[in-house]
Amino acid sequence: MCDEPVDADMSVNDPRGPSVDSRTADRKAKVAERLAHRACNTRKGAVKVVIAWPDRLHVVEPAPLIAVAERLERKGGRELVARCPSKKDAQEAADWLVDRFSRLVPGLPVTASVDAGGGQFLVALAAGRR
Repeated sequence: MCDEPVDADMSVNDPRGPSVDSRTADRKAKVAERLAHRACNTRKGAVKVVIAWPDRLHVVEPAPLIAVAERLERKGGRELVARCPSKKDAQEAADWLVDRFSRLVPGLPVTASVDAGGGQFLVALAAGRR
């Protein structure tokens, strides 16, 4: 959730220790479980997880990444996830997204593309179905 590594061997009583996170609050969803820090998982409570976009990225109307991950994992295809004011900003966002999704949904090959459109640059993610 916080994008920091979790040490599975650390005590579960430590706030930075491992805790199982199902990635969503929906227990009926078929989502693989993963490790999260106990404090991060506790802080989340019954609220759906939101993956924050870094402040350093210049992104307009960023998509909610958990929902994007679930759709790409379920259906594959291509999805627009952000608009950026410059091609450089869009490429930085695209590179961050590919790295972030490699950890968010391991095993799902995700690629990013940058396309000009409407005076801005659109960032799209694409994935084949597993």
